[in-house]
Amino acid sequence: MLCLDILRTMVVFSQMAQKKDDLAIELIDINKSFGNVRANKEVNLSVKKGKIHGIVGENGAGKSTLMSILYGFYHADSGIIKVNGKQVKINDSAAAISLGIGMVHQHFMLVGRFTVLENIMLGSEAGFFLKKGQEKTIKELIRLEKEYELQVDINSKIQDLPVGLQQRVEILKTLYKKANILILDEPTAVLTPQETKHLFRILKELRDQGKTIIIITHKLQEVMEITDEVSVMRLGEVVEEVATKDTNESHLVELMVGRKVERQIPLNISNIGNTLMDVRDLNVMGLNKQLAIKDVSFELREGEIVGIAGVSGNGQTELLEAITGIVPIESGRVIIKNHYHLTPENRIMPKKMRQIGVAHIPEDRFKRAIIRDFSAADTAILGYHRDPKFCNKSIMQTTAIKKFTKKLMRKYDVRPTNPNLKSSSFSGGNQQKLVIGREIDHNPDILIVGQPTRGVDIGAIEFIHQKLISLIDQGKSILLVSTELEEVLALSDRILVMFEGRIVSELSRQEATEKKVGKMMAGINPFKEKMRRAS
Repeated sequence: MLCLDILRTMVVFSQMAQKKDDLAIELIDINKSFGNVRANKEVNLSVKKGKIHGIVGENGAGKSTLMSILYGFYHADSGIIKVNGKQVKINDSAAAISLGIGMVHQHFMLVGRFTVLENIMLGSEAGFFLKKGQEKTIKELIRLEKEYELQVDINSKIQDLPVGLQQRVEILKTLYKKANILILDEPTAVLTPQETKHLFRILKELRDQGKTIIIITHKLQEVMEITDEVSVMRLGEVVEEVATKDTNESHLVELMVGRKVERQIPLNISNIGNTLMDVRDLNVMGLNKQLAIKDVSFELREGEIVGIAGVSGNGQTELLEAITGIVPIESGRVIIKNHYHLTPENRIMPKKMRQIGVAHIPEDRFKRAIIRDFSAADTAILGYHRDPKFCNKSIMQTTAIKKFTKKLMRKYDVRPTNPNLKSSSFSGGNQQKLVIGREIDHNPDILIVGQPTRGVDIGAIEFIHQKLISLIDQGKSILLVSTELEEVLALSDRILVMFEGRIVSELSRQEATEKKVGKMMAGINPFKEKMRRAS
């Protein structure tokens, strides 16, 4: 009997040892605070080798902070990190890279004016004479591109590449540095559906070849599609770790927010009024000196949301920037509130646009809406800083600004509620809520909004949609651009489909279906296709 007990004990210990050997990453009792804010609280996380592991949670749940500790950007206040079963200290990203850990950040760490090759070699130049190192790098890149389907022109400048290809460069860079563990922070936040599918093929190929992938994401349908296991974080803690096959989206949502979430977008009952914006025969030049917008015409009326659907890069960005006065128009006109005329000869600048009741939530918050080193209080008044309640005789009213910011943060659920923190210290979703709050709180008649829920968690998406609907209930107008087709279809009263800089179709909410709009976005006219088949 005693021998049998000893044998059983040996089997248990053997199984435990085998389980530990299967772990690529083990984080034990990780704590991290920023001032009075505890970002991570006694976090325990295990990631198996050769698996795709998802980390989900609300904005500010501590996901990015935890992965930044693993990559050496932050130091944990306490806790243990194990890589491949060995306890390690990761003091900086160089230490992480030496341990085979690579990270692709939500906002890419690339030098725009450098070529793909120069970016990948940066920090790994192999001595003063670059030619030998260059030849070695090119040879290795050709192998990696072929092995993982990561083709990209290595002589192209980063600034000339679309976002999807820039992400490929980031992945190539981590693989070139011999990473076996890849961390991707919101990898699909800026990708088209086609680019997302290609990325997932690459990640599955990497996994099948033994790489370990960690994905931080808000998109639960993607979690269910791509991951093997998922950890859920809430308020800085891991509340559950589960095999993806043993869970579902509804369960994950409840774990993330600690309550049931109504995922159905509220249907706004539109009371359509007068035309507030009339866009006529608009033409706008792109950065390549070619027309990005071609003869675009539409109206925006009181009490309606007009959604623009299209694959990213088909003129949506140029359209939004033209009608908000950021870039000049080549020809045509925009008539605002039947009084203000935006023409090639009469450019209405963004400052004036705000004064006449046109607010803008840009697609790229870091390019157009936030200065990372500014405090949250500065971001909360950016563009409205000349308002007398914020600025009196050229003197900024610091007390009033901070009081306004705190009120705004509470109203729009921005966490943490600290106006003094740098804007860069907030998670992407909380940055977005701060920008949305700033623009909506000034009660515009027309809201031009690009990608309102990009990089935002499920609870915040629900909140943002409610705020947009509340504007419409007041008789305001919204022009909405989103790469989330489900969002456009659910929120919009009318849908304009853009392809190659033109509006190729206009559909009512009742006419539009995902299949029909999706075909138009790809340049296929389903009506002509139906007629051709009939003939």
